[in-house]
Amino acid sequence: MTKIGDLMTEKLETIETSLSAQEAAMKMRDRNVSSLVVIDANSKTVGIITERDLVRKVCVHDASSKDTSVRDIMSDALVTTDAISEVGVAADIMIQNQVRHLLVVKDEDINKPLGIITPSDLARYLKENLDIDDVNATIIKSLIETEKE
Repeated sequence: MTKIGDLMTEKLETIETSLSAQEAAMKMRDRNVSSLVVIDANSKTVGIITERDLVRKVCVHDASSKDTSVRDIMSDALVTTDAISEVGVAADIMIQNQVRHLLVVKDEDINKPLGIITPSDLARYLKENLDIDDVNATIIKSLIETEKE
């Protein structure tokens, strides 16, 4: 069985709560990621900010991204799993909690993040491990490329 640790993205980028939504967006763009783990001044994990948060909590309200802090728009109810969970378990957690970013932690400790699982990771796993026809492969490839944008 494939474990989450085998397919998670280990590249975790962080941002402090005191920084602005604009700084978060620029860091996501520069690092080519769709989320940032939010840390406080003591480097403790306190949440996550995603592209979806920026769209739904800043853009649609025509708020100033310079004047909106990460603290005000981050999701502080982190949904996590451990690296030894099976892929299906992670997918179920994401569906049940309606999240697209699942933080992978060590021993259920959010201050020990190991990586993150995104729809791109799951799509890549499916593409590599399932015998699918060209149409499905094209759909999966499109999903992966769309998330990179």
